[in-house]
Amino acid sequence: MSNSPENFDWDKFETQGFGGGYSKAEKAEMEKMYDDTLTTVQEQEVVTGTVVGVTDRDVILNIGFKSDGLVSISEFRDMPDLKPGDQVEVFIEDQEDPNGQLILSRKKAKIVSAWAKIYDALENDNVLEGVVKRRTKGGLIMDIHGVEAFLPGSQIDVKPIRDFDVFVGKKMEVKVVKINAAFDNVVVSHKVLIEKDLEQQRAAILNNLERGQVLEGVIKNMTNFGVFIDLGGVDGLLHITDISWGRINHPEEVLNLDQKVNVVVLDFDDDKKRISLGMKQLTPHPWDALPAEIEVGSKVKGRIVNVADYGAFLELMPGVEGLIHVSEMSWSQHLRNPQDFIKQNDEVEAVVLTLDREERKMSLGIKQLTEDPWTKEDVLTKYAIGTKHTGIVRNLTNFGLFLELEEGVDGLVHVSDLSWTKKIKHPSEFVKVGENLDVVVLELDVPNRRLALGHKQLEENPWDTFESVFNIGSVHKATVLEKSDRGATLELPYGIEGFSFPKGLTKEDGSQVEAGETLDFRVTEFSKDDRKIILSHTATHSEVESSRAARATKKATPAAGGGEKKEKAPKVQKEVENKSTLGDLDALSALKEQMLENEKEAGVKKLEAAAAKKAKDSNEDEASEEENNA
Repeated sequence: MSNSPENFDWDKFETQGFGGGYSKAEKAEMEKMYDDTLTTVQEQEVVTGTVVGVTDRDVILNIGFKSDGLVSISEFRDMPDLKPGDQVEVFIEDQEDPNGQLILSRKKAKIVSAWAKIYDALENDNVLEGVVKRRTKGGLIMDIHGVEAFLPGSQIDVKPIRDFDVFVGKKMEVKVVKINAAFDNVVVSHKVLIEKDLEQQRAAILNNLERGQVLEGVIKNMTNFGVFIDLGGVDGLLHITDISWGRINHPEEVLNLDQKVNVVVLDFDDDKKRISLGMKQLTPHPWDALPAEIEVGSKVKGRIVNVADYGAFLELMPGVEGLIHVSEMSWSQHLRNPQDFIKQNDEVEAVVLTLDREERKMSLGIKQLTEDPWTKEDVLTKYAIGTKHTGIVRNLTNFGLFLELEEGVDGLVHVSDLSWTKKIKHPSEFVKVGENLDVVVLELDVPNRRLALGHKQLEENPWDTFESVFNIGSVHKATVLEKSDRGATLELPYGIEGFSFPKGLTKEDGSQVEAGETLDFRVTEFSKDDRKIILSHTATHSEVESSRAARATKKATPAAGGGEKKEKAPKVQKEVENKSTLGDLDALSALKEQMLENEKEAGVKKLEAAAAKKAKDSNEDEASEEENNA
């Protein structure tokens, strides 16, 4: 059994066979030397390995461990020329998998290395280079060594960026401004790099800035009042009025964003924070090119570029404008809003009224292209006193109204010349602005351009007839229109108005007459010149008031006979006052009413005849108008 494995003499074999001649001390030393050739590695760390082989599927790497590691060939797509002997960084995922294989990853090594560089860049203010992968809401996503970083739109450039897509796929240098380790978020900025580059350029511009200096800039922003121009790190404002000699409504009409333009420095503050720029100042003023033949009285054509409350501006050529005042647009005196007469962009012909080439001012007129109606030869005959016309009510005042008979010819109708019968307090009670009104010329003053017109004069004065109808003492039905402390306004027959004092508004039962009631009223006063009738209801039932009315009647009525009757009248009146009884007064009143009845009937017949004639004339006018229309 000496040859069994259990009885094998290993020491003898080692002495005589393989490894013979080595003592234990020597073997320990050799084992130590072998261990020193191997590297002690830790999982989850990045190490440098050497390529020892490349297959179709894997790359074999030696990291100094007891076994080589494998990395998928797909992780080396960015190194198409990879060959044995090349060194690369890899991440140790596992020292030994179930198969005893060392597992490495180059992808994870790149990410760990990238984060290390990102943290180092934030701490030491280093510049990193990355590639813009895609656009996202509010900015761009960049790939920095395999780590995604967010580049806000406001941090791309010093000027506003309107199209983010142009940066996709491009390389860009950035600085790390913020890291959120909890969410692995990185925020970077490209703007800070540009600002540093512009600091020296900005300082040079500001130090050399002076009025009248011409600079080149890029339009970075446009507003309705002007354009902001980047002069190379310094912004200046080009106001809309300094863009062009001609009038423009918005800068976008002549300029574009990102356009390069030459501008001149007009002004700046002491700190040089506000710089005013001009562009039109680089070209000659258009007034210098205004033709010499244009002078006062010349006819010119142009385009309306602005309409204001006081007038409109006519552009003869870009930068040369003249003001057409509202008073020079029409001979009419009632043109108040130029918008009613002229519109922006209208092509208009005008006459030069004043011209100052040194001050570059010009006033124009349109109405001068037509003849002044007050200077026409036929104005004296056309608007002679007594002629009848129809005009348009243009304006109402407390004292009357202004009527336009034709463009430029106005006349005044006084409020007292509107109606014979109605007491009109304001013209608005009788007519409205814009309505037509028939009138007759009362006065004509051509040198002063004045016309006095009347409406009521188209009819005869009915007060001549009213004098016999509404004689003192006569009784008439009247309706109380309105009542006040002063008395009551009454509506009498034929559309005439009368007035009753408070003492004449007492009824027989002692109550007061109220507005809206229709009662008998006795005439106590009548004035044709003042067109005034005073009446009393109390006089119709009170003896005292009746006697007063009777006395007023006798006093106002002249004697029919000669001097003898005139002399006897006071005596008779005295006797009546002293001796009259109630029956005598009644008889006297009845006699008086009988005497005046004939005159009253005659007056009524005259009024009725006048009304019939007026109705007949109206029917004839309507028939004539229908015939013309047909």
